[in-house]
Amino acid sequence: MTTARLAHIVRHPIKGHGREEMGHVDLTAGACLPFDRHWAVAHEAARLTGAWVPCANFTRGAKALTLMAITSTLDAETRTVTLHHPEAGRLTFQPDDPAEWPRFLDWVGPMSPVGRAQPAQIVSVGRGMTDSEFPSVAILSMTTLRDMSARMGQDLSIHRWRGNLWLEGVPLRAEEDWPGRVIRIGRAVLRVEERITRCRATTADPETGLAAGDTLAALQAAYGHQDFGVYATVLEGGPVAVGDAWVLQ
Repeated sequence: MTTARLAHIVRHPIKGHGREEMGHVDLTAGACLPFDRHWAVAHEAARLTGAWVPCANFTRGAKALTLMAITSTLDAETRTVTLHHPEAGRLTFQPDDPAEWPRFLDWVGPMSPVGRAQPAQIVSVGRGMTDSEFPSVAILSMTTLRDMSARMGQDLSIHRWRGNLWLEGVPLRAEEDWPGRVIRIGRAVLRVEERITRCRATTADPETGLAAGDTLAALQAAYGHQDFGVYATVLEGGPVAVGDAWVLQ
């Protein structure tokens, strides 16, 4: 029997532009995982309000698969982000400083498909720019990932799915019925709100940024929908670490 534990913690400091695995994190009630999607890259056609806006306003992997190959590290004290892409190389900059945006835009510009609205500026609104209107933490199951990998005949990386907390020990597809339930992970308590419907970004190999497997068709054929994982809100904050036990309440 697989132990019910937290297997991975992942944050994505700039929405759609990199991921970073962590060993531990402190969750706060009512907030996203710290610095997850703290910044986002608005394109030329974005309609910005100074508050949360839908993902259609940003450049992201669903529209530019090569972005999925970006990895990142964040120095939270200096709010400095280092990005790395297998073709574009390395870039270190401070997303809060508009004077540094031209370097970033020059670096990321070649990854943007011709004919689409191009990246124009970096925005932040004081909360994670998640795909949910509410500040969410994405929880996913390693069991479901392994089932999908077996069905597709390829080893699917956790980074295709851009989740935050990956759990071991979840019965196959049990998370689909979790909305409305409360889960304790480490010393934090979260309420599961809704399932996550997936997009084209998951079809990319996150090592290369190239299309490598139709995950959407596979989800539909296997489960009758394109959902994988759940969004949750933090009810009680506290530290969580890889290896921590989890329990559904």
